[in-house]
Amino acid sequence: MPMSHMQYGLAWEKEVINELIEKAIIEADERGVKAKELNGSGELYLQKYPKLRLRIVDGSSLAAAVVLKSIPPGTNQVLLCGKLSKVACATAIALCQKGVQVVMTEKQEFHMLKPQIPESAATYLTYSSSDTPTVWIVGGVTDEEQRRASKGTLFVPLSQFPLKKIRKDCTYYATPAMKIPETLRNVHSCEVTPYPRLTHHSILHVREKTLCEFTFFDHYEQNWLPRRVMSAWRVAGIVHALEGWDTHECGDTVTDIEKIWSAAIRHGFRLMTQA
Repeated sequence: MPMSHMQYGLAWEKEVINELIEKAIIEADERGVKAKELNGSGELYLQKYPKLRLRIVDGSSLAAAVVLKSIPPGTNQVLLCGKLSKVACATAIALCQKGVQVVMTEKQEFHMLKPQIPESAATYLTYSSSDTPTVWIVGGVTDEEQRRASKGTLFVPLSQFPLKKIRKDCTYYATPAMKIPETLRNVHSCEVTPYPRLTHHSILHVREKTLCEFTFFDHYEQNWLPRRVMSAWRVAGIVHALEGWDTHECGDTVTDIEKIWSAAIRHGFRLMTQA
């Protein structure tokens, strides 16, 4: 059973992990769960089980929304580095459409992302090995890359795992997350689970009325979010169920970013105050 997030990148662990995920999805579907938060693309399971009653939600749209809302107002240039994930792509596209210049330092990643940017905003995505914006949007960054950052640089992570802080003269934001509403009960612990599985089944009550039941599934190896704060990926599954949306968010599908952000705020979730 994988216990470290590094193990999830190992080729020989994929079959076991996929079996665990598949078992969790089927179990949730049998229990009548409305929506299931899934870290990563769940398209494989939709193809295998096309008649699933539950909706699979990878949460990429809300994670991207949280990243966008975390960028200081007035920012006109950011550096995008690290793994080119679904969240990274959604964030870059949204920034370019807002007229914010997105600088990439990896040529291969730049050429992979360029075709996904709408033609009207394509000029805002640039490749440069020398530009050093003071806001970095990162899916992962090495110690060497961090040392090249200018003094006062803001690091905003794109993934569920926090960045290693090696610069005392820079600011590091937490992973994409939101404060949960007071009406969400039975959530008393920090967000931490050592391996992929059904972690718990919770009920959202408002004025003693049950609005929604949902199941959580995730993998973490240490506490890095405070109590009553949830990762954006997990919140997305809750919001999806509360709204009664009848669509999946997995594979290449991304829910409208402003739509899911507005829905999350309407249900009482709030952007986590950054350090």
